[in-house]
Amino acid sequence: MEKSIYTDEYSLLLEQLAALRQKSGVTQVELAQRLGQSQSFISKVERGDRRLDVIQLRTICQTLGTTLPEFINAWEKRLRAGKK
Repeated sequence: MEKSIYTDEYSLLLEQLAALRQKSGVTQVELAQRLGQSQSFISKVERGDRRLDVIQLRTICQTLGTTLPEFINAWEKRLRAGKK
């Protein structure tokens, strides 16, 4: 099994996360401040240099005004669309 951080699925997840942040009108600096993290933490997450656990992903989703299930459902939809 390939490590998940190197898969197309994980890349798509990170792309979607960055798009959610941008759509929410939030900069990396603002998101970092809301999370009590550094801007470099957010940058590393979005580049795939820092792996998120499910709790961190849920917290980021909530901070950006969505829920983890909504985010994952949208991600799954994109995955299915790409496999057709």
